[in-house]
Amino acid sequence: MEFDHIGLVTDQRHEGEEFVEATRVWVTDSKKHPYGVEWLRFEPDSPVTGPVRTQAHVAFRVSDLDQVSHGLKVLLEPFDVGFAVVGFYQAQDGAVVEFMQYK
Repeated sequence: MEFDHIGLVTDQRHEGEEFVEATRVWVTDSKKHPYGVEWLRFEPDSPVTGPVRTQAHVAFRVSDLDQVSHGLKVLLEPFDVGFAVVGFYQAQDGAVVEFMQYK
């Protein structure tokens, strides 16, 4: 597991946002941020609810998404974002984590 970025929820537009249709959220490229921050701005009709929509998350690159997510509460089922398959989970202490299995 390798740290990839931190995701912060906002209601403000940010330069360079891109739209993710599957989750109806605008996101910035964390690789272009000096501290690895990804800003997420959800559309009102986004199907995403709960902690993924309201809390910060920490994202990690993983080689086997199924293996590392075993035993964690699924918050958002894995989906394809083009360069990776990502899923959101909740750790036992309530932390929201995103696992990214790059292609």
